[in-house]
Amino acid sequence: MTSLTMTLTGAEVLLPDQGLTRVNLSVGDGVVQADPSGRTIDLSGYLVLPGIIDLHGDGFERHIAPRRGAMKQMDEGILSVEAELAANGITTAVLAQFLSWEGGVRGPEFAGQVFGAIASVKDRVVTDLLPQLRFETHMLDEYADLPKRIAEWQVPYVVFNDHLPHDRLAEGRKPPRLTGQALKAGRNPDKHFEMLLSMHARRNEVPAALDTLCATLAKQGLRMGSHDDATAQTRSDWRARGARIAEFPETLEAAEAARNAGDHVVLGSPNVVRGGSHKGNVSALDLIAMGLCDALASDYHYPSPRRAALMLAKSGLLDLAGAWALVSSGPARVLGLSDRGDLSVGKRADIVILDAESMRVAATLAGGRVSFMSGDIAARFVG
Repeated sequence: MTSLTMTLTGAEVLLPDQGLTRVNLSVGDGVVQADPSGRTIDLSGYLVLPGIIDLHGDGFERHIAPRRGAMKQMDEGILSVEAELAANGITTAVLAQFLSWEGGVRGPEFAGQVFGAIASVKDRVVTDLLPQLRFETHMLDEYADLPKRIAEWQVPYVVFNDHLPHDRLAEGRKPPRLTGQALKAGRNPDKHFEMLLSMHARRNEVPAALDTLCATLAKQGLRMGSHDDATAQTRSDWRARGARIAEFPETLEAAEAARNAGDHVVLGSPNVVRGGSHKGNVSALDLIAMGLCDALASDYHYPSPRRAALMLAKSGLLDLAGAWALVSSGPARVLGLSDRGDLSVGKRADIVILDAESMRVAATLAGGRVSFMSGDIAARFVG
């Protein structure tokens, strides 16, 4: 696909080490150029910022399975996801797909379909879509085949989590909403409960199995992280296995342990927008104020990264450059993507254009190609 060749004028551009500056920005061959090129487009009244890199989002689930069995053409669902991502200024998106005992849209068979669909639309989308596997650690029967399947699925990034309700299971009590959960997975509720009890009973086998699995995945060159760390010891255990990304640590202790050891800390932007965690965990705002955040992710709501960054800047907790870095250059460093994240010459022309008054997304470009455009700005590009 051909990228645009153009010079954007009249806008305030967020440049590294300069902040917002009224300067021309030239784009050609999919990257930011040093010299003016192509036609000139007047963007007076707009802000030009680096495209948002979303490190973790599962908001795509409603696109690929809005009702049980409703989505038969999985690639159509992924194309719909891209439209929402682009409309929210996201130019690189990590799509976090579960492989979980929860079954249904989070079961092994469905995961394979999702990863296949992401691969199948790669040449038809503008947004860079990166698959992530979220693996439930107590699914011991899945361990043997998992490295091979991950390679077949073309997944470069794996995050580990454990959502088993261990406290309830230790008491032999059924967790809340078990029947609905079992039916979603197509299981008899009693059989579902037996499965949970069985996984809980084998919990002491999990650490050693994880050590072996992570060593294999590391040899395959995979990026690894953990989800919902609650203690410094948990973070240390994951670090020892090569999982150097801490997604959504639940406590200050876990976040400090990650930072002190040089691990990356990813927080949820909905936590910032809400002013706190919906589960009662540590506040993302507090962690950001303490310098314990490398990047913000959409988690389950794609509009939130932009909103969170702008809220942080408006509150004065960070300046706009520092706040926007949490959704652009910060995530790029976490993913090791040195070709994007800011608007330096030679970097990918991943750009989000905001209306300076409303701060709404007016246009999004990924690699110099338009992925979203709406309203009056379109006349400036096509006129």
